[in-house]
Amino acid sequence: MFRSVLASFAGRAADPDTPRSATEAADWIQRNWSTWLAVGLRIVLILVIAVVLRTAIRRTITRLIDRMNRTVQAVDGTALGGLLVNAERRRQRSQAIGSVLRSVASFLVLGTAALMVLSTFKINLAPLLASAGVAGVAIGFGARNLVTDFLSGVFMILEDQYGVGDSIDAGVASGEVIEVGLRVTKLRGDNGAIWYVRNGEVKRIGNLSQGWSTAHVDVTLHPEEDLDAVRDRLTAIGQDFAREEPWNEKLWGPVEVLGLDSVLLDSMVVHVSAKTMPGQALSVERELRWRIKRAFDEAGIRIVGNPPLPDDTPAADPSAGVAPPSAYASSSSPQSENASPIPPQSPPQGGRAK
Repeated sequence: MFRSVLASFAGRAADPDTPRSATEAADWIQRNWSTWLAVGLRIVLILVIAVVLRTAIRRTITRLIDRMNRTVQAVDGTALGGLLVNAERRRQRSQAIGSVLRSVASFLVLGTAALMVLSTFKINLAPLLASAGVAGVAIGFGARNLVTDFLSGVFMILEDQYGVGDSIDAGVASGEVIEVGLRVTKLRGDNGAIWYVRNGEVKRIGNLSQGWSTAHVDVTLHPEEDLDAVRDRLTAIGQDFAREEPWNEKLWGPVEVLGLDSVLLDSMVVHVSAKTMPGQALSVERELRWRIKRAFDEAGIRIVGNPPLPDDTPAADPSAGVAPPSAYASSSSPQSENASPIPPQSPPQGGRAK
């Protein structure tokens, strides 16, 4: 086989047309080398510009995210930081935003560079773009839930609807947010269960950790109690409560006695309210109930459900309501003997009953 290959090369070398083919090839290369060089340089230039632009954009986004984190660390621990969300939440939110922006920037820059490289080779991009559009529509219909979850997650993060550490009610589940993703939000419920909620399924969100909360306490009293004394006592309790630590930080407003919510024949309800730090309403309500119950017991103010207070009325004789014993209760009494039925008489022996 090796000898046949050598023979073929020798035959081609002996062919008189070989020098002319080599000359034509050399002439073709000489005529087109400048075009090849220009195309190559253009491709290299496009790739270099794309890489430099992508690197610059990613670094700019990273520096912006780092500056946001430094700003959060600067206000953390101050009075302003108490009004803001916690640092961990803002750090995760900034990292998620940075990741999304970097991915979008890389896709746009590299995608544009790829299209420019293809156009350099004189390739018609219209069929390619049309095919990509059809494929995108097909993928969008097939994975519409995934696309919906992703877009919903992006807008939730950009709009800062909730973050790590927030207590939210997402409709399908409620609890404390422990992780925020672009597709799934992870919640920890009251009983410790971890809920994975798809972002596309969340139709409405109730955030209980932003702004401020309100503590509500209903005090049910006997209708005979003095309302002015009750109001003064509740006001004093609220003032003492607001001066003590750590409740003075959790309360963002005075404890207000809003008045009567309802008046019934056997009870009346006095409503007490206070503006609190986000997420602290439940603890404030419990402590306020504790203090109100203890103070009312010391002042002798009766709360519905307490045992009645002792009075000077003598207790009734428990035997007064008992009926006297009946004569018919004893089988040996004359009344019982007279009331008993007469036994039947047997016929005399040896005789026949008539």
